[in-house]
Amino acid sequence: MSDIQEATNQLLDVNVYDNQRSIPVTESDIGSEPKNLHVTIGATVPTGFEQTAADEVREKLRSSCKISKDRGKIYFDIPVESLAQVHCLRSVDNLFVVVQEFQDYQFKNTKEEVLKDFEDLAGKLPWSEPLKVWKINTSFKKKKTKRKKINQNSSKGKIDNGQGDKLDERDDKEFINDDLDSHILDYYENPAIKEEVSTLVGDDLASCKDEINEDSKEETELQALKFRVTCNRAGEKHCFTSNEAARDFGGAVQDYFKWKADMTNFDVEVLLNIHDNEIIVGIALTEESLHRRNITHFGPTTLRSTLAYGMLRLCAPQPTDIIIDPMCGTGAIPIEGAMEWADCYHIAGDNNPLAVKRAANNISSLLTKSQIKDGKSSWGLPIDAVQWDICNLPLRTGSVDIIVTDMPFGKRMGSKKRNWNLYPACLREMSRVCRPGTGRAVLLTQDKKCFTKALSGMGHVWRKVHTVWVNIGGLHAAVYLLKRTPQAFVHPLEQDGERGTPW
Repeated sequence: MSDIQEATNQLLDVNVYDNQRSIPVTESDIGSEPKNLHVTIGATVPTGFEQTAADEVREKLRSSCKISKDRGKIYFDIPVESLAQVHCLRSVDNLFVVVQEFQDYQFKNTKEEVLKDFEDLAGKLPWSEPLKVWKINTSFKKKKTKRKKINQNSSKGKIDNGQGDKLDERDDKEFINDDLDSHILDYYENPAIKEEVSTLVGDDLASCKDEINEDSKEETELQALKFRVTCNRAGEKHCFTSNEAARDFGGAVQDYFKWKADMTNFDVEVLLNIHDNEIIVGIALTEESLHRRNITHFGPTTLRSTLAYGMLRLCAPQPTDIIIDPMCGTGAIPIEGAMEWADCYHIAGDNNPLAVKRAANNISSLLTKSQIKDGKSSWGLPIDAVQWDICNLPLRTGSVDIIVTDMPFGKRMGSKKRNWNLYPACLREMSRVCRPGTGRAVLLTQDKKCFTKALSGMGHVWRKVHTVWVNIGGLHAAVYLLKRTPQAFVHPLEQDGERGTPW
């Protein structure tokens, strides 16, 4: 954190415009002092957890936060000095600085007129301050790894950033030429609303040298910036496609700045977000989603760290709480918990030895990175990984405060048929180890019918408090917050007069 803050402070006086000829801004813009600069930051967050993300912003940044009507996004104002802290938020996937917002944009009647307005808009926007923020941000943002490979595979339908009841991870196809007009459709809870994502690319080259201050000992060559425009469109009352909007708006941006358009190795990503009559133009501050921060060994159903954080925050962990994930997979939930709630004790368990090995490797990798960053030996994390049977946990009755887990959907793991036996057995064993009266559980599942049936038979030990609807890889899922009732657990064998387990 200190290294990031130091980088921020060093770059507070850095201006994005090293060559006045390359970017058409005024001299007063170039020499403006960014120390007192306040900007609006936009962030994409897991669907259904917008309020959780807003609460984190208010708590950690002490900034007011607005939840967008375009679900899965929040907006908040910060001084530029707090930019480094924004990257440390646990609940946000991607960040961007807002160039300008149009809350009630009046679209023209014909496609040609609308696209012409987009072209004219590029030269009228207040680019100066957002670009200064982008310049400062480049010193400490998370770099995207193997970007070329990732983008090549994006045509297969890479899923990213859950919004509302849209896809939990948004399809982000790159359009290689203007003739490619395939549309990516994401559906909300209301299937009438769709979102299209399109990226503009091109081949123009713009390069120049810095000829200002010729008496300087070192003559600086201004590197030509590369960019792309990504259009996210939601709503059915538009007479244009995302591809068309990105193409025409991006072409105008290219003419205005003389930048080079590049689909994969871009420096600047300009965002054109359109939701019904709302338009927000922004500049991306993250190349890779922040949800990839903890996991290095992935499994078939690895949960995003941002979603894991939202689930953990739902149950409000308190110091000294014992928190378990009995079906941990790669350990995303307990690892996130150990990073953010270090005053609690976290146990990652699974019946699959390969999953436990992945979780242990992820914990080890995180410790190694922490030691390298701090330059000293670490005391470790308050977390353990263990192999166990979810239906027969090696834990004492009433010894656990919180249970947070991603239950098998019956798609990639398990089966819908097996869930009808598994879910009741899981809820019963969880009720045994969870502390009566104060214990709580946060459970994620897509098999809502099976879960509801299993929960209906557990009303004496579990009470449903809240449900958050999310979208995981295109599957509509639910996060259930349960409260353990004060009733003591009675083993089924004891009800029949037989002796139960010694736990």
